[in-house]
Amino acid sequence: MENTDYQRDLPLPNPDPEHPPLTWVSRSTDSTCTITQSRYDDEAEIAGHGGAQVAQPGLGAFTRNLGTLEAFAIVISIVIGSGVFTSPGSIDTNVPSPGAALLVWLVGGVLAWTGAVTVAELGTAIPGEGGVQPYLKYIYGDIFGFLAAWTWVVAVMPATLAILSIVFVESIYSSLGVTGEGDSIVHKLLSVVVLVVVSLANSISTKASTRLNNFFVVCKFSAIVALVLAGVVVVIIQLGDRDGQIGGGDWVTKSWFEYRDSLNPDGSITHWADLSAWEICGHLSAGLYAALWAYSGWDKAIYISAELSAPERQLPLAINTALPTIVLCFITANTAYYVLLPWDVVSTTDSVAVTAITRLLGSVFGIVAAIVICLVVAGSLLGNSFVAGRMAVAAARSGWLPEPLAVLGHLGLEPLATSIDETRPLLQPTHNGQETSSPTPKASDAPINALLLSTILSALYILLGSFRALLTFNGLGEYTFFFLTVVGAIILRYREPELERPYKPLVLVPLVFSLVSGFVVVRGAAFAPIQALVLVGLWALGLVFYWVQKRLSAERQESS
Repeated sequence: MENTDYQRDLPLPNPDPEHPPLTWVSRSTDSTCTITQSRYDDEAEIAGHGGAQVAQPGLGAFTRNLGTLEAFAIVISIVIGSGVFTSPGSIDTNVPSPGAALLVWLVGGVLAWTGAVTVAELGTAIPGEGGVQPYLKYIYGDIFGFLAAWTWVVAVMPATLAILSIVFVESIYSSLGVTGEGDSIVHKLLSVVVLVVVSLANSISTKASTRLNNFFVVCKFSAIVALVLAGVVVVIIQLGDRDGQIGGGDWVTKSWFEYRDSLNPDGSITHWADLSAWEICGHLSAGLYAALWAYSGWDKAIYISAELSAPERQLPLAINTALPTIVLCFITANTAYYVLLPWDVVSTTDSVAVTAITRLLGSVFGIVAAIVICLVVAGSLLGNSFVAGRMAVAAARSGWLPEPLAVLGHLGLEPLATSIDETRPLLQPTHNGQETSSPTPKASDAPINALLLSTILSALYILLGSFRALLTFNGLGEYTFFFLTVVGAIILRYREPELERPYKPLVLVPLVFSLVSGFVVVRGAAFAPIQALVLVGLWALGLVFYWVQKRLSAERQESS
């Protein structure tokens, strides 16, 4: 994307007749408001009214004040959440050996990476806000973009926030030795409180929330580094004294890839040697599904592509640094689990990190570990809440959702504002080198109305749902559109070969992801028909909403 630091009075080429090009291209000197134009960018001014900024349909909503570091931090903050600390037990139950478990983590990471780089291709070729929805609209038509936006706003993101809020409270309960309380009203209400606190944090401003994200990234890395260091210390000690009782001990006496019987949480035992290849593949696919949940969030960098100062360069860089970092962290952390714990314990716990630290250092350090993990989950909550609001804003800007959801920095249903704060000038260099002043917006740029909607829906999911049901529901919703998006990237390679693609991975990358994500969707629907039917029902409701919106819009145009 070409940015200019001067004013010009000639419009730039614009391939979208629905959104006319801008006449003025301006840039603030203090990163408070940036307005740029590119081939597919629908951007324009952000108006302020009483401290409220309003994103107008077809106009850019967010300030381009985020860089590669912020995008890297947001991806890390979202992906490294509860999964690496709670999914290992589910994966270990479904694999014949610890070595196979590490391979599942590697395969899941590679799949997440292939999906992320494919989406980065689309993100740099078709810039826009709101994640996969502008790509689906461009490839398949408006209805697919709407369904993606609808699914994320009413299902995927609220379910994700509900799951993380539940996990946060469950971690506290587990550190106190309390289990089986996930369905109690107290547990659910505490989860709602956690959700509300995080939403309030994201209501401050974009910069404030990204600063908090950076803090939580430090917490995440600290937790993983502490686990890995503990594993290294145990390895060094046991190599010096093989008869020592520190750590699990199995890592040094047993083969990492030899079949061993697995103890399941319900007390049953899986005898891997007695299973057929087909049955083993079924278990491995279940383990991979758990790994993909742990890696969920790999796509989130594209949600802020409209807020990056140079998305063509920064978006691929953020993804190609964040994803390998995450894969390395997950594999080393899981290796540490198998060093710190007896192998027959890993499959029986859903709080493997707390269990490992408690066995190694005692209950006091176990509580400390639980606190750190709660901070990790809080960071993931913050990042996902950040994304949820921007998904709703993008849908409102596209005319798919009610207009008040596009209001920034203000809670209310007021119409689009046109006035701006004139208390502080903005100096802009013109073509003759002289500076002119113009007013700039002030106050928060957070999508408060959208955050409120997300919080209400998430609270309903917490009160009416359960962790396992929401987990499957979330995965079905996400991977349906991930599959369509990546298949669409392949279609565009042949339909529009001349489309400028600043970032273009090998075609094998989207092919691999398409095959696996299609399998995950079909498998999930077959094994969880209730959640699949609920999702289909939401799509049907969305189509009705879409049709009503179109009819009302057409009637308004006729009457005017």
